[in-house]
Amino acid sequence: GNPISAEAMAATAMAGVLRTKGLVRQAFSETIRRYSTTAALPCIPSFPHTPKPYRGLSPLELLEQRQRFLNPALFHYYKEPLLITEGKMQYLYDHTGRRYLDAFAGIVTVSVGHCHPKVVDAMRQQNDLLQHTTTIYLNEQICQYAQELAARMPGDLKVCYFVNSGSEANDLALTMARLYTGSYDVICLRNAYHGMSPTTMGATGIHTWKYPLPQGFGLHHALNPDPYHGVHGNDGSKYAADVVDLIQSATPGRVAGFLSESIQGVGGAIPLADGYLRAAYAAVRSAGGLCIADEVQTGFGRTGGAYWGFQNHGVVPDIVTMAKGIGNGVPLAAVVTTPEVARVLSQRLHFNTYGGNPVVCAAGRAVLEVVDEERLQEHCKAVGNHLLARLRKLQDKYDVIGDVRGHGLMLGVEMVSDRGTKEPAKMETAQVMERMKDLGVLLGKGGINGNVFRIKPPMCFTLEDADFLCDALDVALSELC
Repeated sequence: GNPISAEAMAATAMAGVLRTKGLVRQAFSETIRRYSTTAALPCIPSFPHTPKPYRGLSPLELLEQRQRFLNPALFHYYKEPLLITEGKMQYLYDHTGRRYLDAFAGIVTVSVGHCHPKVVDAMRQQNDLLQHTTTIYLNEQICQYAQELAARMPGDLKVCYFVNSGSEANDLALTMARLYTGSYDVICLRNAYHGMSPTTMGATGIHTWKYPLPQGFGLHHALNPDPYHGVHGNDGSKYAADVVDLIQSATPGRVAGFLSESIQGVGGAIPLADGYLRAAYAAVRSAGGLCIADEVQTGFGRTGGAYWGFQNHGVVPDIVTMAKGIGNGVPLAAVVTTPEVARVLSQRLHFNTYGGNPVVCAAGRAVLEVVDEERLQEHCKAVGNHLLARLRKLQDKYDVIGDVRGHGLMLGVEMVSDRGTKEPAKMETAQVMERMKDLGVLLGKGGINGNVFRIKPPMCFTLEDADFLCDALDVALSELC
């Protein structure tokens, strides 16, 4: 036949190359397909609930609306903010109906589970009877609730004041301590978080939560008894010596009180060094002060070992503040103290419009019942111990995990780029958090550098949920570049 032209030969060769590339692509796609079916990603535990269809505004429309009409200081997690439309027990649902494991509980606020039927029913029944009245009238809900809450307190902590938020509760506790002692100075801790009112902002020991305004008069921040980062390791007595020094050097020698969390929440799930609270309480009381326990995040059995976080330290405070999980998400908080201390407020009129609202008190009473009936304190201990063990195995596997800490279902995982220097791994934290969301787990984060995963789910969180979280975290960590 006719000789083949150079152009024809080139075209034939190119066709062969393209066929080869196509085969390579096909083989590569087949490999990916086989891998994805044999190395399946972890699956969220089954759960018998179907969310209602969502027919509201889109995430983009809501984001634009939020940016126009809400506080510009508000922030959100994730590159594409989640639109959450429904919650049930330890799970949340987005606008598409996708289910997520909630490992942050509305910032440690949903205690017994999203829309727990007993809490919802108690509120519904009270709403049908009376939505609001104040303490100028008698009402059964507030009186019964105060008695039931006081019954769960140790010692002589028997008088309750109801308010609406943790900031309000801590503010009132500081007022009471100052009135009772006749002193003004209060010892707080560095890295603590106690609220955003002018007074509690001053008590907070993290600069990112403190506006550049006059604040903190009479509030002194002691060395933080942090077992991981602190200069004295886990030796609580050495940190407590700084409290003594602070009283002697920065106050008149007499103080109104000492305010601290038993596990620092916003600061990164940091437990206090062993023996610290005992020694610090002794130092403060010898200087005439009252000891105030901020149980806003650690109360109601969350730490597993005790009903109140301070009980894990073998101390009994003079005043206890509580919020968040107290009402499973409703605006409820409380200050509980002794009859002797409580009397100081009677020298003037004292009133809180919404404090002790009958609907929120009904919710608070239901929470107490559920914690007892479902044995959630024991549950937090069992599931928390299992979760801690699994997280520590991941710490052994990945150097980026510098520390795993906490008690019960109040845990923290600190991410570091170097275990020796403990340099915070901020970018890796963000990457893992984003990937965990994609895998179906919603974590919190905290610490002054934003490099600590805060794992504080609703207390109905199960062993299966713990395993799913850790399996997902294993995947996310393995994908770090």
